[in-house]
Amino acid sequence: MPKVHTLYKSLIAIPIIASTMIPSTTMDKSAIGGVVHAQTQTFSTQTETNKLPLGSPDLQETRKTVEVAPGVTQTDIKRGTRSDSDVYTVDVKFVKTHDEAEKLSGKLTSQGYHPRIETISNRPADDNEQGPLGYLVRVGSYTTEDNAKAMQQKLEADGYTGLKTVYTGEDGKSTTGPWNVNILEVDPDQYKGHLSPALSNDVVTGKETVTSLGQRHHAIAGINGGYFVMADSDGTPGDLAGISMIGGELISEAVNNRSSLIIPSSSGQDASISSISSKQTAVSSDGISREVDGLNRKPGQIRGCGGVGGDAPTELPKHDFTCTDGSELIQYTSSYGETADSGVGAEAVLDAAGKVVQVRYSRGGTIPKEGSVLAGTGEAASWLQKHAKAGMKISVNKNINEDGQPLKVEDSTELINGGPRLLKGGEVSLNPVEEGFHMKDNPEFYYRFGERRNPRTLAGIKPNGNLLFVTIDGHEPGWSVGANFNESAAVIKSLGAKDALNLDGGGSTTMTVGNKLKNRPSDPTGERPIGDAILLLP
Repeated sequence: MPKVHTLYKSLIAIPIIASTMIPSTTMDKSAIGGVVHAQTQTFSTQTETNKLPLGSPDLQETRKTVEVAPGVTQTDIKRGTRSDSDVYTVDVKFVKTHDEAEKLSGKLTSQGYHPRIETISNRPADDNEQGPLGYLVRVGSYTTEDNAKAMQQKLEADGYTGLKTVYTGEDGKSTTGPWNVNILEVDPDQYKGHLSPALSNDVVTGKETVTSLGQRHHAIAGINGGYFVMADSDGTPGDLAGISMIGGELISEAVNNRSSLIIPSSSGQDASISSISSKQTAVSSDGISREVDGLNRKPGQIRGCGGVGGDAPTELPKHDFTCTDGSELIQYTSSYGETADSGVGAEAVLDAAGKVVQVRYSRGGTIPKEGSVLAGTGEAASWLQKHAKAGMKISVNKNINEDGQPLKVEDSTELINGGPRLLKGGEVSLNPVEEGFHMKDNPEFYYRFGERRNPRTLAGIKPNGNLLFVTIDGHEPGWSVGANFNESAAVIKSLGAKDALNLDGGGSTTMTVGNKLKNRPSDPTGERPIGDAILLLP
């Protein structure tokens, strides 16, 4: 692959206090990737209306913009300052009722603590239930995290469990920040390269950092992509927990009815965001068919749920939760790796034409480069032994719907999973309940994931077809407090998006330009290895 050529505009800090004109000049900068180019700046205007809708309107904000290639700009925004009123505290417990909160508070008081009860009023936008989401019992207000952790240890010594030391600037209530926001904007009409998802290690199994992925592919820039399996206990680490399609090939099945980013196959078509569902069916030459439960993953473990075939406890989306099914038919392609997941069951090896060339009575054999493996557990293993005998043919039909209608799939169609949707038709359109980010049996999950501020990665589409990729750093007081769902929607709307969705965030939130990180990933260990990235390729 050729060396990446990138173009810089000069870096200019723009205080967003009043309308500011940036004069045209010519500068020579070292390009990201090592090639030097001269680039003439153009005039740009920043006004009060451009300011991010984070905190009060009078907060100071600065921006720096560079052109990294024709049709691609990258902007850094720094906004606000750390608030003196934000402190560290200890969350003792999130409870559903005020009576539970009062009982716990009374117990803490009797032990010499000074608890307080905070009402969590905001519910998901599409939640039909009324009243508070729950109640939070807290102890302490500290200027340092160390002092709060000392209180947490004292509470643990008294037998309390599940405690969390948190920073109140991340609560989702009023704060002055600060926020660190990075933006990639891609004009498909001007950008001559290719925007595409890329699997870590070029296969489903395993994880890799965005920086490493970008270096291997000589990418101009990149961000982290969709949700993925992190631990062995939840399936195949690196497997995308939702839809994935690269170059027209379906890599991972959908978490049905969850929003995803569609990069179309035909030039001139705009990208789009839709609710995606997938259905896979194996049809034997003897006329008998069976649903295919999943693609390129460990049987029996469905991360994010939203599957088919009697998954327990639900076939509805349920984020950061692993549903189970003891009887599954899984298809493996060479995108998974060299060998299928091993274990008890049966396998049928199919050639490129779908002919059964081998039957195995355990799982974990070699996957042909041209062709696939159908692996079954429980009843699905019995189905294979009856209907996938050597010499028979098995057709695996894959159907993908967007917003309930068939998606036209061509050789370059690509899909990246995400959720929830943030904007639709230029208006805020949040649906956390529908997409599985709120559970009635565990309202604390939505509070932690959607109402509190976290690092976020967002994707949006402007009316002119330009693509926006946004990272908002978080979990680092003094640098950036992150954003909640409502703030994320407001931010990407203010940047001009008409449609937008949330991608994987938290410690996964990463943006690179050339070989360099542009943001600060929040994991204590540094940049997190992830399942896939969205890369701008030359």
